[in-house]
Amino acid sequence: MAQATADPGVVLKIIVIDDDPTGSQTVHGCPLLLRWDRQALAAGLAHPSPLLFLLANTRALAPAAAAERVREICCALKPALARAVAAGAIGGWLVVSRGDSTLRGHFPLEVEVIAAELGPFDATLLVPAFLEGGRTTVDGVHLLKGRPVHESPFGRDRLFGYGTSYLPDWVAEKSGGRIPAASVERIGRQELEGGGAVLRRHLAELEGNVCVAVDGASHRQLTALAAAVRALAVPEGSAAPSGQGRPRRFLFQSAASLIQALAALPPQPLPPAALAGLRRRAGTTSLPGLVLVGSHVPLADAQLERLLAEPGCVGVELDVARVQRVLEGPEPRLLLASLEQAWRQRLAAVLADGRTPVLFTSRGEARCRHPEERRVLGQALAGLMARLAAALAPELGYVISKGGITTHTLLADGLGLETVELQGQLLPGLSLVLAGPGGDPDRKAGEARLPVLTFPGNLGEAGTLREAWGWMEGQSGGV
Repeated sequence: MAQATADPGVVLKIIVIDDDPTGSQTVHGCPLLLRWDRQALAAGLAHPSPLLFLLANTRALAPAAAAERVREICCALKPALARAVAAGAIGGWLVVSRGDSTLRGHFPLEVEVIAAELGPFDATLLVPAFLEGGRTTVDGVHLLKGRPVHESPFGRDRLFGYGTSYLPDWVAEKSGGRIPAASVERIGRQELEGGGAVLRRHLAELEGNVCVAVDGASHRQLTALAAAVRALAVPEGSAAPSGQGRPRRFLFQSAASLIQALAALPPQPLPPAALAGLRRRAGTTSLPGLVLVGSHVPLADAQLERLLAEPGCVGVELDVARVQRVLEGPEPRLLLASLEQAWRQRLAAVLADGRTPVLFTSRGEARCRHPEERRVLGQALAGLMARLAAALAPELGYVISKGGITTHTLLADGLGLETVELQGQLLPGLSLVLAGPGGDPDRKAGEARLPVLTFPGNLGEAGTLREAWGWMEGQSGGV
């Protein structure tokens, strides 16, 4: 099977297996699939965008379940890619495992599953830089706004924590020593900026699916890497460039910035005001919005506090400890349904008062006895928020959803969507999506689709959530 093509006249499809629904935060105009059956994959591969995102939501799962979901996706994807290539719908493909730019997630588990199902590959390129969010990699050290990322709250994550920001050592730590730090190759800034020939030569020498940690501190560096990768990968049966040898096959574990470099998309057609203008209306009247905040990182706390200071917003708190007690007690479904009804009535009352309800989980992390209990509680809370939002959806003009698990559960379970269409970024890293054409069977002909602003838990400044709400409310410049 052809993996990629250097011929600009042939469509190269970049397949992104995303571990939560926020990895499309640097691109626009492409489909995001929440299902991967034959029909959904065929439609996604036929889409004119060079990008196709598969929202795996594996960061919300335990390791074994995450591996099984990635394997399921790859097993569905492999024949779909073969059919698309044979039919001439695409000329080749690249696959990216999109992960968190603060290094949380199931690495190297997910790329190992992808390699087993879709390989072999010559190398796995580790590129966690997310420039739009201040995440850079310099001399092999991954930084958050200039500070080693392991020193941030993300490095102390109770499920995915780590103790080093030097990527070769991080790979060794996350692999339990199976991948020694000494075996991890590096591509540094000098090589990225020093000219295409040197970089292509290095990439062409890689083999055996070696892990390569790649610097990334500027768009120029990532563009150079993307150009070299594209030059080295050509369809089977095509001649490689002179002196290059055989075509090379690369797998990527990356954050969002590299995806834009690989796709080389033109500028986003819709500016922020036009994206905010997608807010649904009833006649000439703008419908109200709803804000969901499931993320509990300190940055989300600060953003929530700033938003709730707005007179136009009213907080509705989901008491996590109360939900936890209900889940552990008798008749959890019955008691949770009663709580859900009470919260729904509070949200409806805020909407009736002409203000924006902000539904948020109580701050801080709940005390859990083990990681699986934490995951179950997190999924229960996300499901509760999704059901509450879905019940109000017909009367809403927009939803802002903060947190990856919260957002995926809203789209897939609450709204029951199979695909969403990415419109672009309202603010750097904040993607606005609409339900895909076939994603909402109950939508009436001509009815506007509900805009959902997907807001990562770890992104922005203290005022960014407030600013996004201001944009959606039609306030000048979001303030």
